[in-house]
Amino acid sequence: MPVLPGAEPYRHEGGEVGVLLCHGFTGSPQSLRPWAEHHAARGLTVSLPLLPGHGTRWEDMQLTTWQDWYAEVDRELRVLTERCSRVFVAGLSMGGALALRLAARHGERVAGAVVVNPANRVHGLSAYALPVARHLVRTTKGIASDIAKPGAAELGYDRVPLHAAHSLRTFLRRLDGELPQVTQPLLLLRSARDHVVPAADSARVLSRVSSTDVTEIVLEHSYHVATLDKDADRVFEESLAFIGRLAPVVGKEGTAAVG
Repeated sequence: MPVLPGAEPYRHEGGEVGVLLCHGFTGSPQSLRPWAEHHAARGLTVSLPLLPGHGTRWEDMQLTTWQDWYAEVDRELRVLTERCSRVFVAGLSMGGALALRLAARHGERVAGAVVVNPANRVHGLSAYALPVARHLVRTTKGIASDIAKPGAAELGYDRVPLHAAHSLRTFLRRLDGELPQVTQPLLLLRSARDHVVPAADSARVLSRVSSTDVTEIVLEHSYHVATLDKDADRVFEESLAFIGRLAPVVGKEGTAAVG
């Protein structure tokens, strides 16, 4: 199936400091494109891949699992580490969870992590019914476009395929056990009002990681998709400042300095 207009992956060749951005469950690179372009304009090498099964139609996602989504970002990280001297990982929602697993598994190859409203579990009684329900019902209502800003919209599926949701639940339970392996500097930004991922998920992440350099920022004016919402500029600037603190100069001759 052709990729939906606006859902295409994004890459920018910049300096020796790279950042890998991971989008969320049923979403697409469109939700992080402004973030990617902001960092690219300031000299970073940026990779924003399209996760398998996303950005086309929900029926395609029904055939994928968390192993497929993680393999894509893992592959992109390896490419970046060959290209760049310092690499950071970042993500929104499930993308934040993927970024945390990259940090847990790749150790010193990841210089730091930035997560926005990271998912830690699938909530509600329906989560416990997923192993059976996914064989009886194909989809449930979508979760895209939880945004406070008028006129802003996320390009994502209007249905959630339950086979994929079950795989997400399996992934998040596995990741929870791996969070103590995250030792890198961590910047966590969470929305004060989020109708998709509750604040408890961020609290769980912060309580489980082993990082000693941790910053939490509460976004007062945004809902779940903060990267397209009223606090988007703050997300971009705070993450750039975080990277700049850990990697003061971006790239080689002719690129910009961070900070």
